Amino acid sequence: MTTARPTPPSPTPAPSTTSPLAPSLVSPPRPAPFFGRALCAMVTPFTAGGALDLGGARRLADRLVSAGCDGLVLSGTTGESPTTSDAEKAELVAAVREAVGDRASIVAGVGTSDTRHTVELTRAAEKAGADGVLVVSPYYSRPPQDALEAHFREVADASGLPVMLYDIPGRTGTRIEPDTMLRLAEHPRIVAVKDCSYDFLGAQKVLSRTELAYYAGCEEHHLALYAVGGAGYVSTVANVVPDRLRSVLDAFDAGDTSRAARLQQQAMELVESMMASGLPGTVTAKGLLGDLGLPAGPVRSPLRPADHETVVALRAAYDRLMARPAS
Repeated sequence: MTTARPTPPSPTPAPSTTSPLAPSLVSPPRPAPFFGRALCAMVTPFTAGGALDLGGARRLADRLVSAGCDGLVLSGTTGESPTTSDAEKAELVAAVREAVGDRASIVAGVGTSDTRHTVELTRAAEKAGADGVLVVSPYYSRPPQDALEAHFREVADASGLPVMLYDIPGRTGTRIEPDTMLRLAEHPRIVAVKDCSYDFLGAQKVLSRTELAYYAGCEEHHLALYAVGGAGYVSTVANVVPDRLRSVLDAFDAGDTSRAARLQQQAMELVESMMASGLPGTVTAKGLLGDLGLPAGPVRSPLRPADHETVVALRAAYDRLMARPAS
């Protein structure tokens, strides 16, 4: 039985900007993507003792949505999904839903290396109040493409929730090949992709032949993918500068592509510090959030926290960005 796709939550209104272009030169707004445009891959806050910090999650979620995030992706790579329990994942979804209401979409990470387990997490996410699920390729076992396709279809058939495929072969060992994406796009509940493949040609192939909402999962690709028809981004850096990243898309939508490029370039020092330092983005995001006095807490083993020198460098890059006008 085919389940109709639910209506996504209304995106957070964009901060007002003034375009230097005459109204006649501004392109009509593109249709809103299914989960919104500006999505944050939210960290999972923990207490100092390492327990799930639901109060901190509510506060962080509210801050992110108030600062311009259309959606929050929970229990993904940045959310430390490999080291949180099934119960914690469901509790996190419920707490964040309570905090943001219908102001933003909630996409719950449910991907595991086991199809049956992924199905169970999908149903639990639906019960907890998620608007959709993020499903990564099964890691370690490296299934061939026909088995990979069957995995995603079984998960999509398991609930009424729309599915965002998560293509990150550098972590899973298995690429979702473009031709597999084309076949999966025929499923009525497979609606989106978080792309961390670093295959820009493959992404455009899928974009040109399907209606999948393609989200940049690599920070340096936000504007480039958006410019060729992408839906927006799912960002780790948005944990700390959600408004700055959103302003890139807002400028582009206003027709001011030069300003969009400048804003993207302004953020690159912080992006490099957080995402290309040799540490996982979870570690750098939590280190900087903690230094800013925002909910984060420690990371769980086997990850280790950022050292003092790293946090100092992150804060310096953050301060330099925030000292510059968003123009």
